[in-house]
Amino acid sequence: MYDIIVVGAGHAGSEAAHAAGRMGSRVLLITMNMETIAKMSCNPAMGGVAKGQIVREIDALGGMSGIISDKTMIQFRMLNRSKGPAMWSPRAQSDRILFSNEWRLALENNKNVDFYQDMVVDVLVNKGKVTGVKTAMGLEFHAKSVILTSGTFLNGLIHIGRQKFGGGRMGERNSIGITEKLVELGFESGRMKTGTPPRVDSRSLDYTKMEEQPGDESPDKFSFHPTKPLTKQRSCHITYTNPDVHTVLREGFDDSPMFNGTIQSIGPRYCPSVEDKVNRFAERDRHQVFVEPEGWNTVEVYVNGFSTSLPLDIQSRAIKLIPGFENVKIFRPGYAIEYDYFPPTQLKISLETKLVENLYFAGQINGTTGYEEAASQGLIAGINAHRKLNDMEPLVLNRSQAYIGVLIDDLINKGTEEPYRMFTSRAEYRILLRQDNADQRLSPIGYEIGLLEKEQFERFENKYDNIRKLTNYLQATSIAPIEINPILEKKGSTPIPQNYKLDKIVSRPELQLSDLQGVAKINSATANYSKDVLETVEIETKYAGYILREKELVDKMNKLEYIKIHPTFDFSKVKSLSSEAREKLIQIKPETIGQASRISGVSPADISVLLVHLGR
Repeated sequence: MYDIIVVGAGHAGSEAAHAAGRMGSRVLLITMNMETIAKMSCNPAMGGVAKGQIVREIDALGGMSGIISDKTMIQFRMLNRSKGPAMWSPRAQSDRILFSNEWRLALENNKNVDFYQDMVVDVLVNKGKVTGVKTAMGLEFHAKSVILTSGTFLNGLIHIGRQKFGGGRMGERNSIGITEKLVELGFESGRMKTGTPPRVDSRSLDYTKMEEQPGDESPDKFSFHPTKPLTKQRSCHITYTNPDVHTVLREGFDDSPMFNGTIQSIGPRYCPSVEDKVNRFAERDRHQVFVEPEGWNTVEVYVNGFSTSLPLDIQSRAIKLIPGFENVKIFRPGYAIEYDYFPPTQLKISLETKLVENLYFAGQINGTTGYEEAASQGLIAGINAHRKLNDMEPLVLNRSQAYIGVLIDDLINKGTEEPYRMFTSRAEYRILLRQDNADQRLSPIGYEIGLLEKEQFERFENKYDNIRKLTNYLQATSIAPIEINPILEKKGSTPIPQNYKLDKIVSRPELQLSDLQGVAKINSATANYSKDVLETVEIETKYAGYILREKELVDKMNKLEYIKIHPTFDFSKVKSLSSEAREKLIQIKPETIGQASRISGVSPADISVLLVHLGR
């Protein structure tokens, strides 16, 4: 008898098991293969736009994805530096093998986590409450709570051209039995599709024909805790398809499961296969291809942007027409995979199912994409399963607290009919949900629920004490024209005619805090503070007005739930709406703004557009 059984040891299952175990529950983690714990099934990377914010939020709460990423990264880049700080997104290339190994070590070092290798084929339920699971070997394991994190394995079907065979990943069997039992219990299931590109031998590539994409000169990291920064990095490279590549790809369309009706399920809109891109964007004569190393000590390369399920001979001929790939050797072909999922509107906000008490779903079983989205759901499911067993209220993050809150709120209230991917545009409070302040938003919660350790929380308190001190200093200290004008003129910023407070100088958009290091009052104030303290102070000083307005918006948006939309309102004439939103709004015809906001595909930005058109 365990407190919690976690089924599946991907990113969701690993976070769920580790969190519940750290908080004190006795956990059994059941996986079909102990060698593939937290395996990066697709691209060898963590983070990216909005996804990087999620990894930092997981870290701030006390999860492990950020720490594991830092230990195993081979390159780091902060994306969107040219845009506002709400868009800055950390991303790391990872060593695929090291990532999985480090996760396994972390779980093995958690004294409350046990392991068992087998396939779960049945969920045991008695009087509407889960009681355990049954495995393919006929063993029954009992628990007070069960978390299903099955990834793409539920009745997984792999497609390469007209070939198709069962599998959860290439070379690994699929999972049979769980879907059938859940449907028998009354759950609604559906099918989704995702895909992956070929993996190739880097020794067969000509990198002189590609653009090098190095990491940041001063690489940052994900975790707010002390992990070692990168001292060396591996570069990625960029190349492009061309009309000759597209011509060969089109030859395989008749045999493509995407086009000949073999695949009926919906794939990720924002990560299309290369044949889908060629078909949908016929006017474009090239598409970007990212050449990403799989680790420090391997020649295997991930061909990002060339996801495909075309026949192997078509894949081979087409890829050799890409500059730098003329002599390429393919290790593994690209393929598509179909799998079962369960529409997440069947869940409570805690990720517990409505139909069966103490049964939780997390990850791709809920219709999401990505390691980061899965890991965050696993973390919340692990936390809430533990809390319910200990008679505590579930942890619910709202949309103004975290991207994790946006993710779960979208899933529970809007559902999804296509693989859900997080974007910054899905969050209406992006200035509040920055990557630099995830610990400010969530670490007090992580400590309160018992997931963040005392030493970790004390570091957080010390950091934000320093942020307050420096912010107060900038707001209280005046500077004379003679002290600052020479630097302002040098930087092309308007000189000051009289004494100004330092925060008014720092808030100028054309200036960076680093530009002012020649000013004695700035030097003396900033000398003893860390890079992350200086970054947060600068952002919050520059964007103070926007931050205040967004906090006010948090309060106002709660009042908009019942704003009526007239039945004759013509959504087709609102040109500022995204095409997806316009299509869904015309189809569903919501009666209120609140209802519109919960429709899958209608983003917070679309809601803002509607409010303007309604005079609000």
